[in-house]
Amino acid sequence: MNLTDLNMDLVRGILMVGLIIAFLGMWAWAWSGKRKEVFHEASMLPLEEDNGQIPQESDSRGNGKKDGIEE
Repeated sequence: MNLTDLNMDLVRGILMVGLIIAFLGMWAWAWSGKRKEVFHEASMLPLEEDNGQIPQESDSRGNGKKDGIEE
């Protein structure tokens, strides 16, 4: 093993540690409580109507009632 092989192994090791730190940073950012509202809004985008309105959330039976109260 010569000096070039050792340098490449060192570069690969540093790169791997850097990528692990970047992954853990992105994971912590995504799971932080500050992002909950933004992610909820993004999750509602597929349900958005053509006019930009988001339909009311209905109960799990899909009958259009909110919280089980008939309007």
